[in-house]
Amino acid sequence: MRTHILVVEDDQYIQELISEFLRAQQYEVDVAGDGLEGWNKFQQQAYDLVILDLMLPSLDGYSICRMIREKSETPVIVMTALSEEKDQLRAFEEEADDYVTKPFSFQVLIKRVEAVLRRTRHVQSGELSFDDRLRLDADAYKVYVDGRFIETTTKEFDILQTLLSNAGRIMTRDMLLDKVWGYDYFGDSRIVDAHIKNIRKKLGIPVIRTVKGVGYALENEAVGAEG
Repeated sequence: MRTHILVVEDDQYIQELISEFLRAQQYEVDVAGDGLEGWNKFQQQAYDLVILDLMLPSLDGYSICRMIREKSETPVIVMTALSEEKDQLRAFEEEADDYVTKPFSFQVLIKRVEAVLRRTRHVQSGELSFDDRLRLDADAYKVYVDGRFIETTTKEFDILQTLLSNAGRIMTRDMLLDKVWGYDYFGDSRIVDAHIKNIRKKLGIPVIRTVKGVGYALENEAVGAEG
């Protein structure tokens, strides 16, 4: 079965270019020209990935991303002309998996699509646990706290997997960027902070310690876990 992608973009010219380029790469593509249409299509069909413009008629991309996250772990790539750091941080706070600014290279877009899909589908096998409370099932791509399932995005899962694999070791922001975002990320390292904030909120237990000015470490009853 071919990978099914939903493209939500109100500029018809850009929408057609993206959909044609994705189809040429053997992806199955649906399109929507405004936010409400995109949300309705998402509810009616299972997608492997959503490519989402932020500035949309009827319902903006931030709202759609938040609504997707309330019911699904489907990866979302935000695509927008908004290039300010605050806009990128807000997108990641809404739990987007990646962020592409316009104008963009179609070859780079494809590489980002491939990277997000790869992180979603192919993770390191096995199970990791910490302090008898936090457990990560890499085969099922699930996270549990005290036996309770915790929904995460692909990047949140990858960050947790990296921290669990290096428990007790300080992981710098650059190290996490390299492990999770990979070769093509050139943005601000504080993107990591936004994801850590979301992870802490979801876990509800103090196991991630902030090492001020450096990065993060997974530790028992971490001091500064909310800092």
